Amino acid sequence: MDIPKKKVAIITGGASGLGLAMARKFTAQRLTTIIIGRDAAKLDAAAQDLGPLCVPIAFDVNNLAQVPALVQDIVRQHGFIAILVNNAGINLKKPMTEVSDEEFQRILLTNVTSVFALTRAVAKGMLAEKYGCIINISSMAAHYGLPGVVPYSASKAAIEGMTRTMAVELSPQGIRVNCIAPGFIATKMSATALDSDPERKRKVLSRTPMGKLGIPDDVANVAYFLTTDEAAFMTGAVIPVDGGNSIGF
Repeated sequence: MDIPKKKVAIITGGASGLGLAMARKFTAQRLTTIIIGRDAAKLDAAAQDLGPLCVPIAFDVNNLAQVPALVQDIVRQHGFIAILVNNAGINLKKPMTEVSDEEFQRILLTNVTSVFALTRAVAKGMLAEKYGCIINISSMAAHYGLPGVVPYSASKAAIEGMTRTMAVELSPQGIRVNCIAPGFIATKMSATALDSDPERKRKVLSRTPMGKLGIPDDVANVAYFLTTDEAAFMTGAVIPVDGGNSIGF
């Protein structure tokens, strides 16, 4: 297959946490990287930090009707989108019986429906080129029962199901679709949660064979690997990046 010389990547939720780490890795590897999010100030700060290969676009992925136009604008300005990382997501910690229908639907809209809409729009261009790499971000919450996060767990299980089906549909046309399932990664958000709950932190570390939290670069390195020719025969995979937490006892 003819691999496009210029690879443009999109990372949703690219202004902070895992998304920012992936954007830093991609730009360091000379990939033009579009970071998408709702907070224009955070996006601009990230782009200033990462340099000219990082392009910030303030956009709410829940605005489904405008997704095709967004993708068309990116292609027109920057060229063929060869890589899509669906990283944006939201969580809600609440007992199952207290979650409202509206809250449940809000999680699914951001974490599932918007992922489908953006992937559909980008995949059409990839199909025309018969080349592409799509990376979805799941979670350990799709693999075992974490209390208090029913909508989030449902959304991430859906992401893994979509990953496999998309891979079967798209891979014959040269488009690989894979998924990363991060474990407990040391971000500002997780640090706040774990540091305020020493017993939960002890439990997390005790069942993680490597005995520590991951760092965002651990996820970024796997994401970049999936975009390279070294991963050319990988599709439909769900890769835990969790220090062994999902198989720990």
